[in-house]
Order: sequence, then structure tokens, then C-alpha cells
Amino acid sequence: MILDELENSEHMDFEALQEKRSDELTELLDRRDMKQLQRRMEEMNEFDVAEFLTQIEDNRMPMVFRLLSKETAADVFANFEAPEQERIINSITDSELAGIIEELYVDDAVDMMEEMPANVVKRVMRAATPGTRSLINQYLRYPENSAGSIMTSEFVDLKKYMNVRESIARIRRIGEDKETIYVCFVISADRKLEGIVTVKDLLLNDDDTIIEDLMDRNVIFASTTEDQESVSEKFSDYDLMALPVVDTEGRLVGIVTVDDIIDVMEQETTEDFEIMAGILPSDKPYSRTGPAEMWKNRIPWLMFLMLSATFTSMILTSFEQMLAVQAGLVAFIPMLMGTGGNSGAQASTAVIRSLSIGDTEPKDALRVIWKEWRVALLCGLSLALVNFGKMLLVDSWLLHNANVTVLVAATVSLSIVFIVMFAKVVGAMLPLMAEKIGVDPAVMANPLISTVTDAVSLLIYIYIAKLILNI
Repeated sequence: MILDELENSEHMDFEALQEKRSDELTELLDRRDMKQLQRRMEEMNEFDVAEFLTQIEDNRMPMVFRLLSKETAADVFANFEAPEQERIINSITDSELAGIIEELYVDDAVDMMEEMPANVVKRVMRAATPGTRSLINQYLRYPENSAGSIMTSEFVDLKKYMNVRESIARIRRIGEDKETIYVCFVISADRKLEGIVTVKDLLLNDDDTIIEDLMDRNVIFASTTEDQESVSEKFSDYDLMALPVVDTEGRLVGIVTVDDIIDVMEQETTEDFEIMAGILPSDKPYSRTGPAEMWKNRIPWLMFLMLSATFTSMILTSFEQMLAVQAGLVAFIPMLMGTGGNSGAQASTAVIRSLSIGDTEPKDALRVIWKEWRVALLCGLSLALVNFGKMLLVDSWLLHNANVTVLVAATVSLSIVFIVMFAKVVGAMLPLMAEKIGVDPAVMANPLISTVTDAVSLLIYIYIAKLILNI
């Protein structure tokens, strides 16, 4: 087949391979060659199968999903978004649903429950076994966005008195249903976390070596109530593949794996982008968010920014007569305000990023402000010099604008220097202040900084004009 030839090609393009595979599956479905379709899907990665199923018609999707084996169906189901999961649940029997729930990792099952409507949740809970139902309820009681809410209970635990041979035998016996076997956790009789050991450690040591002699006692761990963003920082700082989660008494209750943290990082980054753009964070992706919900997320900041612009209007009104004397000054107000907003946004973005990766802390405020002041001075002088030449060459000489004199050009250019300096310092200070008082630094980003710098930029411009032009 064409797909087989493409897969055997040494220089195949991955996107082309994916497209060819999808076309072949669609062709098999159209021909109703279900046996071959099932074989091809079982050979594929579960994410790719989920992508294919979301692209076919709604009435055929449950039928094709039923072709999958129980184990593959659970893996594919975990890769669906909430609408597709709900569609599958509504189209299968209780026994089929129970099979999927039992095959799902607990953290995936909990994620699903948090997205489903109440009537679907009730059906899922009825279909689950008492043990699974109890475990899901336990996880749902943890605070939202905490380590407990994203952890899984499927991990390999060992005892320190076991030897390498016994440990490997245990991994072989129970490892198939665990989310990861590469990192094993050593616990005491009362489930207190004592250390960790990797499969690499086991493979590279003699069979009779005792786990207590191999395990690393310096364990990085999280508590069940710890914020997921803090958990993601530990993964980044310590290059972890799995992080143990303990309760208030130090007992191991679950682990967070790297695939869950990737989702957390995506969620946190999306949230920061939304806040920085003046949008209230949403749990849903753009494609699944309706216009009404988008309106509710966006209108608060837009309303605040519109009303806050009143201060700028009041300043312009107060100096209306002065500006009338030098009408040429008015034309440069948008440029100055835009430069101030852009300068502040640059500084705030850099500081917010530095805070998020742990490179900067609020105690570094003086160092950050001193650095941004020097950057602002260099940027301001560069912009002022170019602007001065541009105003004299283009506005005055080429365009013959009589309002643009050397003093006017000097006024605008000097204003640029002070506006950039103010904006960059404020852009650096506000996120640090937010972090200090426990507020998300992203809140102090572009919209708020632009509002502050717009008003202050106008005041700086007007008072420099009064000083230089004597108006």
C-alpha cells in the first residue's frame, strides 16, 4: 500500500505520513472494511487514533470506537477532549463504560469527571466499581489545581529490605497497570516515603543488592495541597520524570508524572497569556468557547480600560488652551503614548517571565529596577536621537510642516527619554509588587501598565513643553 511505502521511506515527512494514514483509514471506513480498519488503528499511537475519530462524522464515530480493544479504547478515550468523551459515554452501554473507567488511570478519570455534566458524572460513577468510585471521590476532594488533583495512584512501591531480584520480579508482576515503572518509590510499613530507586539502578546492580543500599534518601516531593504551578517548577528545576505526593503525615498517596506536568505548563502559560491580554482565564480552549462566554471573559478588562482612559481625557482637557497655542504638539501625542506603553510592556514581559522560571524574586527589586533604568536610558536616548532627526528632516523639511521647529522637535525627543525611563521602571516594578503581595504578576501586565503610562506620559510631555516652549 502507499502508506506502507511511505513508512519505509528514509526521507518521509511526518505530516505527510499522518495525512496519508488518515486518508487510508477514511478509505477503509468508507469501504466498510472494519477488520482491516481495526488492525490499522490497533497499530497506531492512541493520540493519532483519537485525532482520526474526531475528524469523522458524529454518527460513525461511536461505531468505529467500538472496534478498539478494551485497553486501546481506554488510552484513546483519555486523549479525547470533553465533548468527544461525552459523545462516547452517551453511545456505549454501562458495561462498556465500566470497562473503560477501570482501564483509565485515576488522574485521567478525575480530569474527565471535572469536565462532564452532572448527569454524565452520575452515570460514570454508577458504572465504576466501588474501589474506583471511592478513589475518584477522594481525588475530587483535593483543591482545584493542587498536586492532589493531578496525581495518580498507579505507581510501583518497594520496601527497603527487598533485594534487586525481588524488586524486578515485583515490577514485572504489577508494572503493566502502572503509569510509570522507571522510577520506583520505597515506602515503610505505614506507607511513609523513605526513598526512590530507578530501574537503571536495579539493572546495573547485582541481584542480591538490598534496596536500602541503592535508594536515594534525598527525595524531592510535593504535598497534596501544593499548587500545581509549584509542582511544575520542581519538575523543571530537578529534571524529574515523576514526583511523589505525600499527605500531611508524610505517607505516599500518589505521584505526578511528566505528561501531567506538560498539560499543567500549557494551562498555566495559556492563563498568563490571557491575563496579560486583559482576558479572564478560561478552562476551555478557544474552539470550544462560545461568544457569550468570551464576552464575559473579555468585557471586565475592556470596561476598566475604557473608564480609566477618563484620566487621559481629563489631562487633555486641563491643558487644552496650552495645546491650542502649540497645535503641532497634539500630533505627536499618540506616538509618545504608544512608545510608553510598548516600553512598559517590554519590561513587564521580561520580569514576569523571569519570575515564572524562578530567575528573579521580589527581593531582587533594586537590582531589577537599576538594570531596567539603564536599559531605559539607552533606549530612550536612541529613540530620541532618531526622532529628532526624523522630525527635522521629514516633518519640517520634506513635508514643510511649519509647526515643527527645532524647539518642538527637542520637546518631543526629550519627552521620549523620560517617558521610556518611567514606563520601563514601572513595567518592572508592578510585577514584582504583585508577586510580593501574592497576586499573579501577569495581572500587572500590558493593560494596566498601558493605562498608567498613558496618563503619566501625557503629563511628562506637557510639562516639558511648558519648560522648553514657555507656554
